[in-house]
Amino acid sequence: MSDTILVLDHGNWVEITLNRPEKLNSFNDEMHHALLDAFTTARDSGARAVLLTGAGRGFCAGQDLGDRDPSKLDTPPDLGATVRTFYAPLVRLIRSLDFPVICAVNGVAAGAGANLALACDMVLAAESAKFIQSFSKVGLIPDTGGSWHLPHLLGEARAKGLALTAQPLPARQAEDWGLIWKVFPDDHLMSEARTLADQLANGPTLGLGLTKQCIQMAATTTLSDHLEIEADAMKTCGESEDYAEGVSSFLEKRPPVFVGK
Repeated sequence: MSDTILVLDHGNWVEITLNRPEKLNSFNDEMHHALLDAFTTARDSGARAVLLTGAGRGFCAGQDLGDRDPSKLDTPPDLGATVRTFYAPLVRLIRSLDFPVICAVNGVAAGAGANLALACDMVLAAESAKFIQSFSKVGLIPDTGGSWHLPHLLGEARAKGLALTAQPLPARQAEDWGLIWKVFPDDHLMSEARTLADQLANGPTLGLGLTKQCIQMAATTTLSDHLEIEADAMKTCGESEDYAEGVSSFLEKRPPVFVGK
């Protein structure tokens, strides 16, 4: 595997680290391929949670613009192809996984880096972290799902404000606005993130995965249709080993042992 991505196997969950710290973990084609491969491998190997973070002082500064510099190309770069080839498949994969994906934003998250974080299920951030929709500084639009996630999470006014001005959003404000889950002191971030990943991976991950999918579908379904989606999901959960174990452990007053089935 490429050294642009580090993968640490914790048993039933996987820690994935963006590893181009000298470039603030900005994406080149090699890292694009390696990250998609890492998530695909985690899915196929039966992982029950993934923790995504960055090496060094930043989480991810987005696309490495040196690879998309018009002055060094014979024709203008096809940035739509970049989105379709790399960012869109990655976001779709993360959102489709039937287990939780946690993102630990350890520093600046800019451009596609910010929106990669927002594609994850739970975002934790260091106090020093900032989220920057930097696209407008170079004449672009928020990609990697940003123009969808921002208004859904924050509303149109705040989404437009962040996207049009590229104003950095400090982690504490992002937490206050409901953009992310929680903020921790810098030196506590990774221990808290790993504890959460371990907790979720050892939980009833069949139900957690269905919870994730139900919440994601709420943005595009009517209440009536969504009640049917809930009923189908509850039928699946009710027939699972985890539900039987959860009820038994509750009645027997002991810790549950979930298997994700």
